[in-house]
Amino acid sequence: MAKLSASDRKSLPASDFLGPNRTFPAQNKSHAKAAISGATRSEHAGNISPSKEAEIKAEARRKLGKTGSTFSAARDKQRGG
Repeated sequence: MAKLSASDRKSLPASDFLGPNRTFPAQNKSHAKAAISGATRSEHAGNISPSKEAEIKAEARRKLGKTGSTFSAARDKQRGG
């Protein structure tokens, strides 16, 4: 998974986060995949509810199911394109 610095994280729009309080960033495919496993861990630890876990996973899978246009646009923007 690509590293996400604190300044990069702060610059992401709220729509790139899948969880509450700007948790589970999913601005690219590797982060969306990590959000799925992270949601499971957080629910098992009691940090989020089962319904919030399902919501995060569904949104991450929705992003992963896209043809890549969402992630491609974000990557192009980061590269200055």
